[in-house]
Amino acid sequence: MAHLEIHALNKRFGAFVALEEVELTADKGEFVVLLGPSGCGKTTLLRTLAGLERQDGGRIVHAGRDISTLPAAQRDYGIVFQSYALFPNLTVAGNISYGLHKLRRPSQWVKQRVEETLTLVGLPGTEGKYPSQLSGGQQQRIALARALATVPDLLLLDEPLSALDAIERVRLRGEIRNLQKRLGVTTIMVTHDQEEALAMADRIIVMKNGRIQQTGTPEDIYRQPANSFVADFIGRTNALKAVVDSRGWANFGDVRLQPGFVPPPPGPHCFYIRPEDIRLCGPHDPSENSFSARVLQTEFLGASSLFTLQLANSPEHVLQAQFSSNYLNGRNIRPGTMLRLAIPPEQMTCLSGNS
Repeated sequence: MAHLEIHALNKRFGAFVALEEVELTADKGEFVVLLGPSGCGKTTLLRTLAGLERQDGGRIVHAGRDISTLPAAQRDYGIVFQSYALFPNLTVAGNISYGLHKLRRPSQWVKQRVEETLTLVGLPGTEGKYPSQLSGGQQQRIALARALATVPDLLLLDEPLSALDAIERVRLRGEIRNLQKRLGVTTIMVTHDQEEALAMADRIIVMKNGRIQQTGTPEDIYRQPANSFVADFIGRTNALKAVVDSRGWANFGDVRLQPGFVPPPPGPHCFYIRPEDIRLCGPHDPSENSFSARVLQTEFLGASSLFTLQLANSPEHVLQAQFSSNYLNGRNIRPGTMLRLAIPPEQMTCLSGNS
């Protein structure tokens, strides 16, 4: 039995369908990320799980206990919000101990627990400071310490890193993930940041319009998207329209490529190709699925460069290719340059339309 089970969950706000027949499970100690664009229902799902919203239908079972109708105070979780939600008039110690007082434990125990959680999040000795005296990253650590202080069985994270700058986000996401692994606490996190989800999750649940589109490991979601929405939303991809002929070749204007799978029936189809899966060949390279393309635009990204290209003699077919700086080996590629490229057949994915 899964540690957390959500069955046929539905939620409406008037005529707006926020959640529709949502099914979800999480194992003990698993880090699950709810990912999707704004308005897809991921935050509503988290708030319903927390008891901050009441579902219109469906069940929530946590550790074998049906908590579907329990008030938030009777559910065993800690929660961290995007806005930190710290009390500005309380010290760090006061914020962390806020939820501990309901346990009716001796003051010395509370003091010790505050010190333990501050050490846990890497901020020992800050008990007497106020939130305004801390950086955004430090405030989020305090919010995390407050959520963990009561030793909850479930940790809920509502876009906890979105208010931080890019460098702090990357650093704190690693710290949160390492801490979660060390504690073994089952965690459900909401985010709209694909990189964040790929870096942190054991399992990702992609949502759109209140429904789950795909559930899988980060590798599965990225490499084997279930439909075109997932392929477009997760990472950068090329969506190229082609006509498949009777022999199974995909024709992109004058360029003919062989997909590395059982081809779809003859007719128009859309193929998805990741920029990093495109190979740079020599001018006379006979590689399978090779073709010529003209560089339209270059973007230097530091460790790599992104090129926008136009297939030769096919102005309607524009794609992006991404090569590492080491792979380019100092080669100076500018707009107007003709390149010889190749796409491995197994990297051409034909998908169904948006779900």
